[in-house]
Amino acid sequence: MKLDVLAFGVHPDDVELGCAGVLALEKRLGKKTGVIDLTKGELGTRGTTETRYEEAYNAKQILQLDVRENLGLADGFFENNQASQLQVIAVLRKYQPDIVFCNAPEDRHPDHGRSAALVEDAAFYAGLAKIETLDENGKPQLPWRPKYVFNYIQDRLLKADFVVDISADFDTKLASIRAYKTQFYDPAHTDGPQTYISSPAFLEGIIARAAMYGKMIGVPYAEAFISKKTVGIKSMDALVQQTT
Repeated sequence: MKLDVLAFGVHPDDVELGCAGVLALEKRLGKKTGVIDLTKGELGTRGTTETRYEEAYNAKQILQLDVRENLGLADGFFENNQASQLQVIAVLRKYQPDIVFCNAPEDRHPDHGRSAALVEDAAFYAGLAKIETLDENGKPQLPWRPKYVFNYIQDRLLKADFVVDISADFDTKLASIRAYKTQFYDPAHTDGPQTYISSPAFLEGIIARAAMYGKMIGVPYAEAFISKKTVGIKSMDALVQQTT
């Protein structure tokens, strides 16, 4: 299956926090979307690998993703090395996405920046014919390089290169985040130690930031992205927005 958009997150729930609004928007527009979780989030303070798998599945249903896979890299200890790159290359060649989203290039959690570098490097190498990978049936895969790799912004307030109006899909984004009941604030799930992300203030901050990015372009809610590659437009029509 060829995907239009494929989002990578080092931990289950990273994608929901960073770019679930755009994934929901693209799905509503008829695109094929997917998520690749690099690790199982096994070092997380709350929840287990089993509960996080269930939560990721529930979020997949909410976002109507065509694909969600977990590569099973080591949470906290994966490296941007040949072995990890080959796993990501194989996934990119398998789904042939035109657009890739990945973690922030630097962030509070050290895994995020390392994950971004891993995906960005693999996206380039995936286009090199002399790097050989095999599909599930043992057949050689064809080279494939995404047109764009974008970083979604996470905890640290990094400078955005562009923002996307997700107002019509913001409720879906929030529902996908709240699917992670062991991770984020949920009055019905108060077991386990409190963490930075399990407080009510953390979710309030997610909403406030989306509103802040939305205000920048005159809409209720938006998500922001970083691009190392210059983003081009075909005409000024792409800049015209409907305002109310």
